[in-house]
Amino acid sequence: MTKIKRHRGWAHVVTVPAAWAIVAVNVLMIVWIVLSSLKSTREMALHPWSLPKHLLWSNYRTAWVSAQFGAGVGNSLLLIVGSGLACILLAAPAAYALSRFRVRSSGLHTALFVLGLGIPAQTMFIPLYVAFDRIGLVDSVWGLMLIYTGAGIPYALFLLTAFFRSLPAELEEAAALDGAGPGYTFWRIMLPLARSGLITIFVLQAIGHWGETFFALVMLHTKTTLSLSLYNFTQTMQYTGSRYSVLFAGLVILIAPLLVLYIVLGRRIIEGISAGYGK
Repeated sequence: MTKIKRHRGWAHVVTVPAAWAIVAVNVLMIVWIVLSSLKSTREMALHPWSLPKHLLWSNYRTAWVSAQFGAGVGNSLLLIVGSGLACILLAAPAAYALSRFRVRSSGLHTALFVLGLGIPAQTMFIPLYVAFDRIGLVDSVWGLMLIYTGAGIPYALFLLTAFFRSLPAELEEAAALDGAGPGYTFWRIMLPLARSGLITIFVLQAIGHWGETFFALVMLHTKTTLSLSLYNFTQTMQYTGSRYSVLFAGLVILIAPLLVLYIVLGRRIIEGISAGYGK
């Protein structure tokens, strides 16, 4: 027992400072990106570690106009909201059925869904592109939304299955005694109790796909997302000259919503993930 306490003590001494050091590096990096976005490109090159002499907020306007961030933000919002809601609407009933209905093959079906977590995206994009091209979903935001939804369902189902499995069976028995059917029991009783898991899934879906580039670059040709707008802007810099301060302003526009989302809902995300894995 003493050895275990001593081991935990050493682990605490090593891991806690290391974790805070990683946090400090990340915070300093974000602060440096924000300060760099408010400098001129010349000042940024000559004095990369100094505070800006004048705050050039116009870099954000230039980034928004030059890189067409407006269209990118609109499409990215549509993608994360649409795919997040679709994930929840499809995965929640499936997770409830697999975890609560006493069917022998439930475990096998759950395992088959979870296997989707281990499939690399690089192995899927060619058959997906061919199939989507035949049905007219290439260069379509709706086609990309289908891909994001399909990619998010395995983890959503894995997490929600654990949530529903942990809920007491007495709730369903009481609802059945009151004459409630399975559909009513799911939508009005069980689904609200899994609220933490639903919020966690939606937020993780948003974080995962807000800056997604690989599938967006492959599937979209004329339309754009936020990450593609930033990518296209870096491509134009070879003709318009280096405008790194504007590029950093674009980076801030890209990461700011995620930071706000994590600051507001970070505790609920951690609680949701911990509850899902622990149950």
